[in-house]
Amino acid sequence: MTTEEELASVLDGVRTTVPVLRRNGPESEQRRWILEENIQLLEKAGVFRAAVPRRFGGLDLDVAQQARIVSEVARGCPSTGWLTMVWLTSAWCVSLYPDRTQEEVFAGGSTRVSIVFAPTGTLKPVDGGYRLDGTWRFNSGVRGADWDLLAAEVELPDGSHQELVALVPAAELTMADDWHVSSGAGTGSCTVTATDLFVPAHRTVPLEEAMVSATGDRSNTGATGRNYGLLGYILSTVAATLTGIAQGAYELFLERVPGRGITYTDWTDQRQHPVTQQQVALAANKIESARALSEHWQQVLQQRADAGEQPTDQEKAVIRGQTAYAGQVCKEAVELLYAASGGSVIRTDVDLQRFHRDIQGLSLHALVQLGANLEVQGRVLMDLEPGTYFL
Repeated sequence: MTTEEELASVLDGVRTTVPVLRRNGPESEQRRWILEENIQLLEKAGVFRAAVPRRFGGLDLDVAQQARIVSEVARGCPSTGWLTMVWLTSAWCVSLYPDRTQEEVFAGGSTRVSIVFAPTGTLKPVDGGYRLDGTWRFNSGVRGADWDLLAAEVELPDGSHQELVALVPAAELTMADDWHVSSGAGTGSCTVTATDLFVPAHRTVPLEEAMVSATGDRSNTGATGRNYGLLGYILSTVAATLTGIAQGAYELFLERVPGRGITYTDWTDQRQHPVTQQQVALAANKIESARALSEHWQQVLQQRADAGEQPTDQEKAVIRGQTAYAGQVCKEAVELLYAASGGSVIRTDVDLQRFHRDIQGLSLHALVQLGANLEVQGRVLMDLEPGTYFL
């Protein structure tokens, strides 16, 4: 099959799971972790092969294609969409590591990897590698991951310090039952702890290289046109998650509205009310504008990767602002639809209320904070330095 045919096959598989993902939403939220059925259905559809290099049996899909998959999953379940975003982008990060590491992680052609970039652990040099100790919060997806990427600090012989990203088997970590939240409950983003855990040297890379410059040699992956700037790549799929959530909320609203009256008025069919018509049109346009904007930054990332280059700092700064803005308009679309849904929308058996709560919480993530990201973008638009190296 061609890449487009493979992508179509994955998308078709995901679309058939959307009703199941929505049905499993309430129980996933109550359990504070998505149902295993969700994972197995996505595995069957080939989702977790999307970011794996072809030489390991993966699909090696590009950033735009991965974003389409993530968005489609989020349309069915916000928490599952968020986890898919984490697992795909983190699997891509493994391409920064040496051949030996990639062979360990990608051997089966399909894998799930989680990540925490906050360097809240320590690495102590020992023969052949390091001993890892630390605690990491908000570790989305670790409960269903095969591997976990954890940032930690190591003291060098000259007394200076370096931050590394250690790749460890998820099964070797202690997971706390501390994920009690009102949004994204199904993500199971619990706290993990490593205690005197041995990490071979080949399973570490510098955090600066991974998070900022992303200039590692990926020629050994067999992939072409995939050497994206990491933050822009991750932000693209975060925005795709929020777009998918908004699309799902839009569909749920349209499913509920036929035949619904407006209480204490003469309107017996809300669809006939001009204000509702305007609200639906505005929500639809906000979602579509986010999609259209995403095509721009995806094109920038892909053109640079195809040329064997990294995006410029100015381009990275603009991507930060645009992805955050796309997330904002998607959140606004859901808020419009929620407000137009009447008092019954607060019932826990109405899926729309969960989509509304989830997008409120997930859009608070530091990566998509609107003010901070627009500041970075605005600075470069006025010929100033970005003001941060997190680009």
